[in-house]
Amino acid sequence: MFRHHLYGLPKIPSWIVLLVLCTSSPARAAEPTWIEIRSAHFDVVTDAGEKKGREVALRFEQMRAVFGQLLVRQKLRMPVPLTIFALKDDKRFYQMAPLHDGQPITAPGFFVSGEDHQYFVLNLFEEDSYRAVAHDFAHLLLNYNYPPTQGWFDEGFAEYFSSIRLDNKQVEIGSDPELGFSYSEDILGNQNAVRNPPKSLTDLLSGWVWLSVPDLFTMKHDTSSYQEGTHRTLFYAQAWMTVHYLLNKEKLPETGTYFDLVQNQRVPVESAIQQAFGMPPAQFDKAVKDYFHSLTQLFQDQDAARQPGAINNRPELIHFVSPVALEEMGTEIKPVTDADASARLAEVKVRIPERREQGLKEIDSVLKLTDKKGEPIDNEIAHRALAWVHMQNKEFPQAAEELGNAAAVDPRDISIRYYLSLLKYKTAQIKHEEIQGLANMMIDLKATLDWYPDFAEAYNMLAMARIEGGGTASALEAIKEAIRLSPRNEQYLFNLGQINESGKKWDAARTVFERLQTSGNAQIATAARHELEQLATIQKYGINPNAPKRVEQSSPFDELEQEAQKRAQAPPEESEPDKRPTQFVKGILLAVDCSHTPAAVLTVNTGSKSLKLRTADYKTLLVMGENNLSCEWKNRRVSVNYKPGGMSDGDLVSVEVQ
Repeated sequence: MFRHHLYGLPKIPSWIVLLVLCTSSPARAAEPTWIEIRSAHFDVVTDAGEKKGREVALRFEQMRAVFGQLLVRQKLRMPVPLTIFALKDDKRFYQMAPLHDGQPITAPGFFVSGEDHQYFVLNLFEEDSYRAVAHDFAHLLLNYNYPPTQGWFDEGFAEYFSSIRLDNKQVEIGSDPELGFSYSEDILGNQNAVRNPPKSLTDLLSGWVWLSVPDLFTMKHDTSSYQEGTHRTLFYAQAWMTVHYLLNKEKLPETGTYFDLVQNQRVPVESAIQQAFGMPPAQFDKAVKDYFHSLTQLFQDQDAARQPGAINNRPELIHFVSPVALEEMGTEIKPVTDADASARLAEVKVRIPERREQGLKEIDSVLKLTDKKGEPIDNEIAHRALAWVHMQNKEFPQAAEELGNAAAVDPRDISIRYYLSLLKYKTAQIKHEEIQGLANMMIDLKATLDWYPDFAEAYNMLAMARIEGGGTASALEAIKEAIRLSPRNEQYLFNLGQINESGKKWDAARTVFERLQTSGNAQIATAARHELEQLATIQKYGINPNAPKRVEQSSPFDELEQEAQKRAQAPPEESEPDKRPTQFVKGILLAVDCSHTPAAVLTVNTGSKSLKLRTADYKTLLVMGENNLSCEWKNRRVSVNYKPGGMSDGDLVSVEVQ
């Protein structure tokens, strides 16, 4: 879920820094002011002020643009929502950072991955903290914007990219990203020799032993999980220098040809090197070594790092003008309440296993907050985070309850509709049964994609919902979009195979499963082999013996599409928009009167009075917590959004059943 690596000088313990600050500077403000800064592609939440927040947004916009330049990608995708937390407080950062050997990591930044949301967290107390996450950021962009490659290319590129250094006008890149220093400076300015300093990549490559190119290119290295160990190994060093050579000798087209030969045409590595690069492996190996020895600045940097007083500000090998300028970067800024900031930080903590307990305590504290009158202040983000934890623990009823609580606080939050869909999807997977509430799930996913059009997992779930409803063609369309957005996600490829199978596209399904049976992911490989074994039976009898039984029905998606087409062809109605304010109440649903179907009237007791709330069509009413409204419901706890007036006490907008 997260990864870390050593970065820069050895870290001075936080308690020493805090002691010096407390004795030499005024106390900090009790409560920081939080703001959210949105640039063209990033969302930064910070307590360090607008100037620092805009600088963080700029650094990520710059890194994104540099990635596109290096790999010749004009349009880049980010198919999972991403938030960057930029913290000014050193203590706050290390209280939420992942642990290594029981201690917070020393890097001033870390990454937390997820299929629903991803996070970078930076410690602005240290300079250039964005560099600590550049390696992860490179992997993130590769996974979504570059075809599947071999491990050496991904790690070599990520190491090359992690050497990046930025200011507002210039980009520097290409030096040794793992270069350490032989001396450290203590708080009093004394120089102390570092015992057994780790070797840099330049050190490792300066030895006599290199991996043979075929060995390097065939070495298994899974880059999908963001969980890596040390980068100071010969594999990383040689991968870094090989990519260094390919990029700066403009051999990316040949590299693409090589991957096509190896991965698509199944050509042996030695032959693919010869065909793609026009030289045998031994000559390719010599070309990379000669290139390495020509980079004399690497050796000068290494010598300088061994001297007392060395600082990490030597220029990089390659310089060019920044593709993004601060004055050209548009941003939108809005305040964030302290409660929301605390809940959002806790939402990150619960995704880090060793920080989850503390994150849950902080969520509980947020939910206990009250206003000046002593009334509780409910928080949608806190409920959403609890729902995520319950889903991880397969506690689906509790997750549904928390999502209902979240929707009651902010019914307009589209992310809640996504999580409701995710809950239905996960419940069906775990229980090996059909997805419940398909029609509502697909409506919610379409709303999610209107909000975040590049959301790959939303397309994946939409595809699986459509295939379960019988819409093979529309399911195929959705899963292909998910794969386009996240081309390395093998689960999406597996789902493509299953959709082809359901649509009786036997050859297409077989091709997908044959490709996946050699996957490095053991679970995917096993499932693909099982599907291949079952394929002949399914093709012969037209039914999957392992599939859940269901009554044949038309696709809910197809029905929705037909209704949408009818509405589009119908003449527009002349009507004024409903400007009545939406009101919210909680109470007990006493009865549902469906005597004038499709209309229905709900009697809701709020404690102080009873309300008669009407819906013109109870079958299309937005209902959360159940698949649809039942005329038989009595004595159910509900939360209701309605517009006052009309033919009763109010017209229903939505109902949440608890």
